[in-house]
Amino acid sequence: MRLRFSTCFRICLVILAWCAGASALPRKTFHLSGNQPPVLAGNAVIDIVLREQAVWVAAGEGLSLTGDSGLTWRTWTREHGFGKGGLSAVAVRGQEIWIATAYDTLIEGQGSLPAGGGLAYSTDGGGSWTTVPQPKDARDVTSYKPTTTHINNLTYDIALTDSAVWIASFAGGLRRSMDHGATWDIVTVDGAPFDVVGHLSHRMFSVFWDGEVLWAGSAGGVHKSTDGGDSWTTFTHQNQPKSISGNFVVAIGCQRWDDRKIIWAATIEALDEGEYRAVSRSEDGGLTWDIELEGEWAHNFCCDRQNVFVATDNGVFKSESFGYTWTVFRNVVDSETGDPLLTTEMYSVGAGPGTWTWLGSSDGLAATPDEGLTWKIFRAFEIPGESGNPLTYAYPNPFSYTRDNLLGGDGHVRFQYRTAEPENVTVEVYDFSMALVRNVVQDKPRPVPGDYAEAWDGRNDLGEPVANGVYFYRLRLSGGGEYWGKVIILN
Repeated sequence: MRLRFSTCFRICLVILAWCAGASALPRKTFHLSGNQPPVLAGNAVIDIVLREQAVWVAAGEGLSLTGDSGLTWRTWTREHGFGKGGLSAVAVRGQEIWIATAYDTLIEGQGSLPAGGGLAYSTDGGGSWTTVPQPKDARDVTSYKPTTTHINNLTYDIALTDSAVWIASFAGGLRRSMDHGATWDIVTVDGAPFDVVGHLSHRMFSVFWDGEVLWAGSAGGVHKSTDGGDSWTTFTHQNQPKSISGNFVVAIGCQRWDDRKIIWAATIEALDEGEYRAVSRSEDGGLTWDIELEGEWAHNFCCDRQNVFVATDNGVFKSESFGYTWTVFRNVVDSETGDPLLTTEMYSVGAGPGTWTWLGSSDGLAATPDEGLTWKIFRAFEIPGESGNPLTYAYPNPFSYTRDNLLGGDGHVRFQYRTAEPENVTVEVYDFSMALVRNVVQDKPRPVPGDYAEAWDGRNDLGEPVANGVYFYRLRLSGGGEYWGKVIILN
């Protein structure tokens, strides 16, 4: 239900940019037309929502849906009414779906800052979409300190209750709409007039409805409301003997099994030196908290009966014992192609009774039907040789081996290609003088025709990182084909 939090979060903790706000745009409705491309809508998978056999995947370029374990996909993007940027949040309740988008914008003297691209909703399962501008305040508001800009006002999380939609939007605070986004009320958990600069608890990151209780996570702790947001109880690292580990609360989940109800919170260190990052769990409605996975930066939860899954920077952790013992999904490799996820950072996870387990990362979507014994990896890419695309290409391009697709301390670039028959594949990298730099793979068997990629870590045959510059690669197929591509190294 949220954007990949770390990047925008770390920016937002340093500075709030207050700029002149434009007047609100009217809402628009877009109806679905034409066939949807059977692809994933991007490789940065920020959230996964399961509803029986339906798997909703929020990714960098849009929202994707599969009902057949990834055999076919239906995808919605900006052309269907989504705002600028990539998805930052999604919520699904029956046929009602809400999404939010966010993007980076350059501000003179401050560099790149995140901004809210607005929301969109569908009440017919995606058949049509209505756009909703990112909520902002009028400049002449005097009863509280208004947020008049979309800068740092991005929606990290969405919750749908019986009567309202709730959004957590950092500089925009916690807001509630009873009329599908036509109007918004600002809700403060401490009853004070809204002031995101003066109150840490007004800076909102997460909101969750467990069917009975509304939970919110801010820069000032965990907040609980049993009356639809009219009154709140706040839990911090400082106000309880058995407290949460840290006051920045970036995700909340709820686990139910028999008569047990456990609240899970991703609690990150804030201002107090005694705070630390971990997962905090409460089985008594927030009165006391136990600490699990100390040191882990958690991004998302999924609860399936007695199982809880936690997406973290170091993989997806799973507990079948309500958090007392843990296993971890890490080093995920596609069982058919041998292609790995080139990251251990997991942004999202989805699981449910009788369904596969799904993991979302910056390097695509992975799914397992058998508790991790076998994996299928899904990625978005342009098909080589079709629609004017080259027969092979590199991505990301330019490529930084200190930032892109980091696994085991090394970054990776992919050389994408397609085979029409069984082949043995060789990929070699050359520098600008056409001296051989690295033999990436040699006569690698690809016995089944299809789309493939070979990964290079930006090192030469001696294991040394190469210098910045332009490099060429040659793809040779045993059937006689030879193709060239180019990649720019930029660190």
